Amino acid sequence: MTAVEPRKRRPTGEPRRLILAAARDLFSRRGYSDTSTRELADRAAVSETLIFRYFGSKAVLFREALVVPFVEFVDDWAERNRSGALDHLSDADFTKGYITDVYQLFRANRGLLAVVWAADTNEEHVLAESGVLDDVTGALAKLVDVSRSAMQRRHPEIEHREDLGSRAVLAVSAGMAAFGQSFYGGPRPSDDDIIDEVVQLILHGYLYTSPSKVTTRPRVGSGRPSPEGRELRARPPS
Repeated sequence: MTAVEPRKRRPTGEPRRLILAAARDLFSRRGYSDTSTRELADRAAVSETLIFRYFGSKAVLFREALVVPFVEFVDDWAERNRSGALDHLSDADFTKGYITDVYQLFRANRGLLAVVWAADTNEEHVLAESGVLDDVTGALAKLVDVSRSAMQRRHPEIEHREDLGSRAVLAVSAGMAAFGQSFYGGPRPSDDDIIDEVVQLILHGYLYTSPSKVTTRPRVGSGRPSPEGRELRARPPS
């Protein structure tokens, strides 16, 4: 008679970790409404009952998996900005660090973006009632404040139009992180290329042309380049 091997018990906390990992993956790829607790349980290789034992509801699991890391990231950036720990950075270095972190955060939490975008259609009423949307919108407002206060401190001479500029920066970063190849017309560019393009857009504007790519065409009969042939050069960051 063959002896039956005893079932191995998972280490303490392992089921919870597996559930959170499954939730981050499925929520990020499919959003909140299109992810069921049954699918989450199957992905984590646990019982559906265990999900409710650990988290109580799908909304709470969503909060733990996506919202809490998002809020913690924002709080860290806000504290570093408030303390002056980033003041020594040039405009270019500050912008590159900010956009890199924000882009990667949105890229890893695309399900969170989907919830924010769907909130105005009342499709995510359960999350609204649970307070999750308040957490997300509060964190986004804090990110806007980080961008706005840093700009005001670095360039007080620039007129600031309420929060619109800062929200535009977030919108561009979020959109570039969320869209796939259908938006890009083919395979997605590398994250580094996307981040660099967004940084240049913020620092120099849409008409920025890399100095290495600037060409001039002389006017016929003149030794000077024509106005039509001149391309805009960006000023170096202050």
